[in-house]
Amino acid sequence: MVDSTFHYGEIVSVMQNSVEVQGAPPIATSKAKILVVDDQMAVAMMMAFLLTRAGCEAKTALNVEKALRLAQTEVFDLITLDVEMPGLNGFELFKCLKKIPHLAKIPIVFISGRATIENQQYALDELGAADFIEKPFDTKDFLSRILSLVE
Repeated sequence: MVDSTFHYGEIVSVMQNSVEVQGAPPIATSKAKILVVDDQMAVAMMMAFLLTRAGCEAKTALNVEKALRLAQTEVFDLITLDVEMPGLNGFELFKCLKKIPHLAKIPIVFISGRATIENQQYALDELGAADFIEKPFDTKDFLSRILSLVE
């Protein structure tokens, strides 16, 4: 069994190896438009890369301000949010995003290295997030969970 767990140190090698598969068809056929919000550029790029390979259109925001600007001007099928970011945290950004009329009903998924029971319960039970994925994550599980929310 191949371990497909996402480790930050593997990002560069995955991106370098992607050159070999650029002409290959996407691994899935989702046409979803997804906003990836994470203050760590490497993590945001890796998630966007995975989603793009799955046929999605992925846009990244490395800070809350850009995330809000994109969310107000574009329509997304799903948004992923890191919990810990400078300025507003992911929970506060979630509340702001849900006040934007065209985003009120779209799924928002938290992706965090701080997946405590308290954070998960707050995100899922109190805020109403669609899912909570812990970093590091299995890439196949990540795609499966995200794509299941946009089909």
